[in-house]
Amino acid sequence: MPDSSVWAVPVQLIATHRAEHYAKEFGGDLYRSLAEDTLPLFRSDDFEIEDWAANNMNWSDVQHAAKCIYPGDVDFQEGWVNGDKEVKEAAQ
Repeated sequence: MPDSSVWAVPVQLIATHRAEHYAKEFGGDLYRSLAEDTLPLFRSDDFEIEDWAANNMNWSDVQHAAKCIYPGDVDFQEGWVNGDKEVKEAAQ
């Protein structure tokens, strides 16, 4: 992520998303699409998993299942010095 945090997303979630997309080619059978098409493809090359996720899914599709495995390293001093600033009247 932009803040250098690292997130884990279950491959099963990505695989199911792809299998749902192609299920129509298997008579609407999600499990056949998964077993006969998506899983063999994903097992053949990890790039296929990344490619499907990046080009066919949004963060909102995976956010509920994503787990932060390495928190970001935010440089607060850099943000303080060079970040966008705005002066507003404080609510009392």
